[in-house]
Amino acid sequence: MGIRNFGKIGVLMGGPSSENKISLKSGRAVLSALKESGIRAIPVLIKGEGERENIALLRSKNIDCAFIALHGRFGEDGGIQRILSKLNIPYTGSGVGASKLAMDKVASRNIFKLRGLNVPDFKVINKRGGIHNIRGLKLPLVVKPALTGSSIGISIADSRKSISDAIKLAFEFDRRVIVEEYIKGRELTVGILDDKPLPIIEIIPKRNFFDYQAKYRRGLTDYIVPAKVAPGAGIKAKKAALSAHKLLGCFGCSRVDIILDAKDRPFILEVNTIPGLTSTSLLPKAAKKAGISFNNLCIRLIRLAYEKAQG
Repeated sequence: MGIRNFGKIGVLMGGPSSENKISLKSGRAVLSALKESGIRAIPVLIKGEGERENIALLRSKNIDCAFIALHGRFGEDGGIQRILSKLNIPYTGSGVGASKLAMDKVASRNIFKLRGLNVPDFKVINKRGGIHNIRGLKLPLVVKPALTGSSIGISIADSRKSISDAIKLAFEFDRRVIVEEYIKGRELTVGILDDKPLPIIEIIPKRNFFDYQAKYRRGLTDYIVPAKVAPGAGIKAKKAALSAHKLLGCFGCSRVDIILDAKDRPFILEVNTIPGLTSTSLLPKAAKKAGISFNNLCIRLIRLAYEKAQG
């Protein structure tokens, strides 16, 4: 399909999640890229997650296809995808079921474990639980909300006191919290585009770990593209990433975060079905290394959206 046949593209951005600001940055970048490519594109600012309000909003925009640049709750958990499907509007990225699975770190990790992929040992606690529920895990520990992205609410705890503080912080963002073993190793991310892995990126934060500030403030993290890993380790990392993407039923693109341990074993941390699309985002960096410009990346995702809609 040529871009002249794309019709009007609505770039969905904003949303009700804690990742609203990053979503707006992604959306504006996509909107600019589409307009530069001669595509008719308009911004669609999502505010709440109510079905009626969003159906009315989307109908009023009269779009032919939705480019989803919503991160976090309602954008990546299948909420907006369900509404777009109801309206028969083609949209970029994964469908309802895959989005919901990938957003839920507990559900997705259980699938990965069942299918033989490496994941950190972890336990899940709710607000009625407590530190006594995480016996058997050795310090340091990583504490994170079960349903957020952009490293929001994540801490590394190296004492009993810091675990309590970390759990309290994580509960500010979700009703379930994951406490997992800290895997010492190299932090990698593998972008998947149209069921093919892109060049691996190694992430070297200048802070304690790749937190929200390190992700979105320039100069706080170094990125090695492609990652300088042994050929065999690179093959294993790409294979694990693609397996994770497919096991959840993801479509179009995703970004799989991995820790490569001292024995070159890839441990899957999470799958992001709507990776960031800002100037510092990782999927565009990997695509560029593969010879795919940001504009062409956006165009390819729209083409895939129409292909998915046509069956």
